[in-house]
Amino acid sequence: MGIVWEIDFYSRPIVDENKKKRWELLVCESPLTTVRSRDSLFRFARYCPSDTVNSAWLAETLTQAMEEAPEPPTKIRFFRRQMNNLIVKAAKDLGIDASISRRTVALYQWLEERLETVYPQDPNYQASAAQSPSVSYQPQAPKSLPDALEGQRWAFVTLAASDFADFPDWEIDFSEAFPLELLDLDPNTRIPGVIVFSSRAFPLAAWMSGLELGFLKFVTTPRPQLVLETGADDSWRLANVSDDRTLTEAKGFESVKEQSRGVHFLAIQSDPNAESFAGFWLLPELNLT
Repeated sequence: MGIVWEIDFYSRPIVDENKKKRWELLVCESPLTTVRSRDSLFRFARYCPSDTVNSAWLAETLTQAMEEAPEPPTKIRFFRRQMNNLIVKAAKDLGIDASISRRTVALYQWLEERLETVYPQDPNYQASAAQSPSVSYQPQAPKSLPDALEGQRWAFVTLAASDFADFPDWEIDFSEAFPLELLDLDPNTRIPGVIVFSSRAFPLAAWMSGLELGFLKFVTTPRPQLVLETGADDSWRLANVSDDRTLTEAKGFESVKEQSRGVHFLAIQSDPNAESFAGFWLLPELNLT
């Protein structure tokens, strides 16, 4: 996948000398495995004058960030849909793909930290304007998976957070994860997940790897089903939940996910006896709604 950056370009709870909100660009490297600590991820921050909030300033400042970074990004993720046109244009001018994502976990945590420890120290800080990073997503009716890629079986499972310590050594064709320390999870925390079994496991995992995966969610309307949220607001139906036993397991999945601060996983295998994964993604259900 190369290097992925998570960026936020938006106003902060600070005003300038003209009493206008100060804008800021935040850039942080997206952790793609469980082994990178938060302190090892590249970070870059620059304030932007309120009268130069445009794609030209953004492209120029992203260029400065690339000059300071160990490696330039091959992809940019951002979570604010209202900034879509500006960010996509600036990234396109630099020859970089940019897309809305619901897995900007490193950026989300950094914003929370700055809201608590950085912005309040500024003499022009306005407490009334401070709020947690958020954006409104429009729920869409779940779409069906391509017929050739539907799983034959699936199961709810759990792993301990400590089980992910050797994640880089697992045999996986397509994967993405992040350090659980970003969310300060105890090693004993149970991480819920769903394993999809399919005779076409590799093609299914390859197809999913091309999506901007968000999170899994059990919903009860219009009917009980397990859905996969992707991109800005896309939704895919992984399975219908019909019998009482599976309904109980699905509700348990959501309950355990609340205790794990939204962390869960999606795995794809050819069959229950397989010792490798065609796909494995550690997913964060961030509070971005």
